[in-house]
Amino acid sequence: MDRLKQLESFVSVATRGSLTAAAKAEGVAPAIMGRRIDALEERLGVKLLVRTTRRIALTHEGSAFLEDCQRLLTEFANAEASVSAGGVKASGHLRVTAPAGFGRRHVAPLVPRFHALHPEVTISLNLSDRVVDVTGESFDCAVRVGDLPDSSLVSVRLADNRRRCVATPEFLRRHGAPKHPGELSRFACLTLSSDASQTRGWAFRITSEEGVQELIHLRPSGPLDCSDGQVLHDWCLAGHGIAWRSTWEVEAEIDAGLLVPLLDDFAAPPNGIYAVFTGTKHLPLRVRLWLDFLKAQYGQPEFWGGRS
Repeated sequence: MDRLKQLESFVSVATRGSLTAAAKAEGVAPAIMGRRIDALEERLGVKLLVRTTRRIALTHEGSAFLEDCQRLLTEFANAEASVSAGGVKASGHLRVTAPAGFGRRHVAPLVPRFHALHPEVTISLNLSDRVVDVTGESFDCAVRVGDLPDSSLVSVRLADNRRRCVATPEFLRRHGAPKHPGELSRFACLTLSSDASQTRGWAFRITSEEGVQELIHLRPSGPLDCSDGQVLHDWCLAGHGIAWRSTWEVEAEIDAGLLVPLLDDFAAPPNGIYAVFTGTKHLPLRVRLWLDFLKAQYGQPEFWGGRS
């Protein structure tokens, strides 16, 4: 039990960014939280947190350990719930939010299926490309795509999210194909407009002359840009240029031969598709079942309409 309490305290401190805030949430003194972290680091033989008078930051090992701890604590809570719930059915109202494009394609179709499994649960789905305040707007769960900002929310990684450059066969017949990310400047690229959320540009992993791999970000340009990703997808399918899109958007078209992947040898490492929610303790049964349902669905390669 002491080990479990240490893990819970580590997650609480790491996600809240403060011993004081974590201690206040649990109703104990900050010194107690500090002793738990010290005992955990001593047992593991590794530094997890860098603590100063002003802030707490995760070490590299701490960041990796945090994600594992969050997953283990969630699974532990689910295991307890599956036993204690017994024959109790999930009920109540579930509020879910997701990005508009991803939500239309990969969340909305799952909602009726989840309701069929749990007919006493009513569900509201909010689709928005703004970053919704999960706590402030009283959502039970948000599905997020891409790197997550630092947050007090708990996250569960549901699947990998990869980006690929794509174009139609006809576009490539007319204009050729880039062999290196640096050649994209010679091609018509379909990009998100400057007021959209993709602020860092297109990411690629290249190898320097010294043999060192590094991640670079490019801002290709072209005659067309748009703030809506679905429009860029449609323009790409119509042969108007090269687009940099997520695999969940284009994998089916690649398998069907409608789009051709480009520059895969330089593809950046995947980021993630996450479920984020407030806290791991005492999650309502309907929320735990929804999280398990998402993990099960997204864990199937065939769900994405193409290769994993």
